[in-house]
Amino acid sequence: MKTVTLNNGVEMPTVGFGVFQIQDAETTQQVVEEAIKTGYRLIDTAQAYGNEEAVGKAVRASGVPREELFITTKLWISDMSYDGAKKAFADSLEKLELDYVDLYLLHQPIGDTFGAWRALEELYSEGKIRAIGVSNFKPDQLANLSLFNHIVPAVNQIELHVFNQKEDDRNYMAAKGVQTQSWGAFAEGQYDIFNNPVLKELADKYQKTTAQIMLRWQLQLGVVSLSKSATPERVRQNFDIFNFELSQEDMTKITSLEKALTVFADHHAASTVELLAGFVGKSF
Repeated sequence: MKTVTLNNGVEMPTVGFGVFQIQDAETTQQVVEEAIKTGYRLIDTAQAYGNEEAVGKAVRASGVPREELFITTKLWISDMSYDGAKKAFADSLEKLELDYVDLYLLHQPIGDTFGAWRALEELYSEGKIRAIGVSNFKPDQLANLSLFNHIVPAVNQIELHVFNQKEDDRNYMAAKGVQTQSWGAFAEGQYDIFNNPVLKELADKYQKTTAQIMLRWQLQLGVVSLSKSATPERVRQNFDIFNFELSQEDMTKITSLEKALTVFADHHAASTVELLAGFVGKSF
């Protein structure tokens, strides 16, 4: 498995398997076991996904040594505070039945992110987390957190796909030593992305699927991608992206698909903050 080196020296696999919206425990365990069998070594879950226990069972059932796996989980906004983060992390570790996690992220830039980050810094110093990072932070939020705390996030996991490429964000993070990781690599299947003419043309040219073209594009950008499927054949297909390379001309063709389209919302919009806060009973 190819890796990237994070800003603290930790090696992170270049592709990962995510379990968002796979809430059934049996299915989650099965697909994670299949992903690990296929060759995935990065497994991404979260407190909010409700499937950490199933991920932990799959890790133990896989037979792969723990040190060869890279396990990510995330802190939800309901516990976005110093004390909340300490307790939530302990709960996640118990559900996963692991001694440590490789990457722990603040899931959203909402709530007492500074208090939570101080808790993560302490957990990192104690060796319970190998790297700490954030998710869905824009450059100004990333700068604010970094400048007024001790540890610069190792990773920022953001929505990133061919219709929302975030070149400026990626350039800023690269300049600051923060690894870009994507969620929504397939735009959650929206905008008829799998039938996009440019992607279909490239899929035919390279004898790959449109999904493989999108994941290979991210790999060549230096982005750590996540993919998800409950279908074993697609799990295997999405991993099979290391035996071809997109030409620079074809990379440029994909760049031309940029439309700044989102599958979620603007994290700077007050309505987004209110929406997320509403999930944990906060309102004006």
